[in-house]
Amino acid sequence: MSLDRALLSLEGLSVGDAFGECFFSQQLPPAGEQLLPSGRWRWTDDTHMALSIVEVLQEYGRIDPDALAQAFARRFHQDPSRGYAGGAIALLDRLAHGEAWQEVAPSLFNGGSYGNGGAMRAAPIGAFFRGDPAQAAEEARLSAIVTHAHPEGQAGAIAVAAAAAIAASSSPPQGQHFLQETLAFISESQTRQGIQVALAIPADDLERAASQLGTGYRVSAQDTVPFCLWAAAYHLDDYEAALWWTVRGLGDRDTTCAIVGGIVALSAGSVPAEWLARREPLPQGFTQPGS
Repeated sequence: MSLDRALLSLEGLSVGDAFGECFFSQQLPPAGEQLLPSGRWRWTDDTHMALSIVEVLQEYGRIDPDALAQAFARRFHQDPSRGYAGGAIALLDRLAHGEAWQEVAPSLFNGGSYGNGGAMRAAPIGAFFRGDPAQAAEEARLSAIVTHAHPEGQAGAIAVAAAAAIAASSSPPQGQHFLQETLAFISESQTRQGIQVALAIPADDLERAASQLGTGYRVSAQDTVPFCLWAAAYHLDDYEAALWWTVRGLGDRDTTCAIVGGIVALSAGSVPAEWLARREPLPQGFTQPGS
């Protein structure tokens, strides 16, 4: 278990989240140019919920769903203006008023949410259980069930955490091999099927990847996670390139960049200092020493 790695993943996730969010209001520079967004980069609910993941891992050394539900509800009540979607607002408000997540989560959307919210916050789990993607996958499932009772929403979280655990290893596989290794920990689902489709998409064919895999326009796990893992798989050694590549897929770009950033920070080993300086600071206690 590695809290330092979880904090590194959180840095990568939060910077990616804030970077991607900028391009809902600012234009992307022309292809081939990498002009960073102006102003302070404000992070969103992706990071806000990931803070609770890291808090629970630090306190318990694992994911405790009850403690995580309480942390989610507390943070939402303290700052509900982080861009939460309607379903999340309804759920977290009910949790904040004392209802049990075991009853609330399955009641959403006639069987539970299959949104990408479980996946967007899962990379620090894989980082914490670096080198053990099987445990990371199970802990990610426990983190997802609090808000995502639907199996697809859980599959997205499992895929991201397993990928992050692999990326955090000393010598992670690249490209197709990275995707194939991640697939071993994902049960049959549309998310898994999407990752299998991603195996056949060349590393340089962003247009095909975006159209065949989806980039989160439906805000579901199955149309977000396969693209993110494909983008990460071919940029594991370059955080900046990974994020520029991901954001050019458009879609739910704060979330796609959060997922890719949380994974690639682990294999690249750091987040660029200039990018960190532009991101809105995280709360005290959630940054790596020296960052």
